[in-house]
Amino acid sequence: MRRLLLALLLFILTTATAYADAAVGDTIITLGQDLKPAQKEQIKSRFNAPNAQEITVTNAEEHKYLEGLLSKSVIGTRAISSAMIQIAEPGKGIVVETNNITWVSKAMYENALATAGVKDAIVKIDAPFPVSGTAALTGIMKAYETVTGKKIDETQKKVANEEMVTTAKIGETIGDKEKAAELLTRLKAELAKQTSKLSDDQLREMIRSVADQMGLNLSDAEIESLVSILRKIQNLDIDWNKTLEQVSSYKGKIQEFLNNNPEAKSLVQEMLLFLKHLIEQILSWFK
Repeated sequence: MRRLLLALLLFILTTATAYADAAVGDTIITLGQDLKPAQKEQIKSRFNAPNAQEITVTNAEEHKYLEGLLSKSVIGTRAISSAMIQIAEPGKGIVVETNNITWVSKAMYENALATAGVKDAIVKIDAPFPVSGTAALTGIMKAYETVTGKKIDETQKKVANEEMVTTAKIGETIGDKEKAAELLTRLKAELAKQTSKLSDDQLREMIRSVADQMGLNLSDAEIESLVSILRKIQNLDIDWNKTLEQVSSYKGKIQEFLNNNPEAKSLVQEMLLFLKHLIEQILSWFK
């Protein structure tokens, strides 16, 4: 009985600690340093968060994570993209809204933010005129760190940016951004099923298999770009079963993927059974 109570106490403390630094509803806005005063007011008005804390994102910060992934001309010399992030209730996942973002889709942001370790947040991304949106991810991660007080691992930040750019490029070549985002989500779900890390050849086989299931004909270059990002993703040693739950755009489909994984399903059933017995024991003890 003492062990059960200790387990329950540890569970409660862990849950409380996870949200100790940020309360549901806490909101922060990141504004591009090179926005004109009127543009800042316009974007803040659309965010409609008058009491939100504000921080600034610079072009140098954008270059830090995007150099080598995009040409300097594409990244640009000005910080324009802005974002708002609001802490949501546990289980909400990452929900993204965009305005004037032309190259990166909502699901791409959700996927990349989940890879970076962001959890349960409402995110709005905006610009005063149409922009690609690649630089916005830097601001969102900076805002999340500020509002939660938790530092995101630098490697995760870089992998998240590379994932976003890789997905956007594939979406551009196949002519369907949503298909590209779903492809990455499915591939992550496949990684979640693995009990050990896959070799590059195994990753290629997995990519071709998933692409075939989706009716996508990927070029060798696209497959290699996916191999590169998946290799980095699996090296993060993240619990992808939990991380994928954050991708709101594909929550239903992800559950289907995981339901087809007997090991994952069995684990969930075991956890639910343990919690059921734990509650019964506690209630019995109080009686």
